[in-house]
Amino acid sequence: MQERRRRRTILDLIREYIEDIEALSEEFMEPSFVERPSWNARTCCLEPLCSVFVTPDEVIVTADLPNTNPDTIEISPTDADTIEIRAEMKRKIRFDELGITHRKGEFQFFHCQTNIPVPVNMNIIKTEFKRGILEVHIPRKKGYKIKVE
Repeated sequence: MQERRRRRTILDLIREYIEDIEALSEEFMEPSFVERPSWNARTCCLEPLCSVFVTPDEVIVTADLPNTNPDTIEISPTDADTIEIRAEMKRKIRFDELGITHRKGEFQFFHCQTNIPVPVNMNIIKTEFKRGILEVHIPRKKGYKIKVE
């Protein structure tokens, strides 16, 4: 006897689609995606907005450091794939200036750690600071092996 295949109905397709969306939403609800404050009141630091852009030749890390004294900017590699940016503000900023009225405290530093997603040469770092935006240019390593699992 010939076995008949059951055709998938529109309801079957919708059910599969909903299952896929539920799986993705569970993935985003993991602790690594949980939102956290962008300040540390204990150390008086704000975390600046940072982005990492990977090109074929280099990695460009940008950090928004408004109200910063350029002489106080410190950039240091913490390990092979992470850099740390720290800068002192020209004036202290209070919680109420940020629209937060239920907390007290002031901030006088910017501090962030950024992960670099590709192998780079941390010995050659070039920086540029214009109008409150810090750009860090790090050349990519050439000739490394990619581990395939």
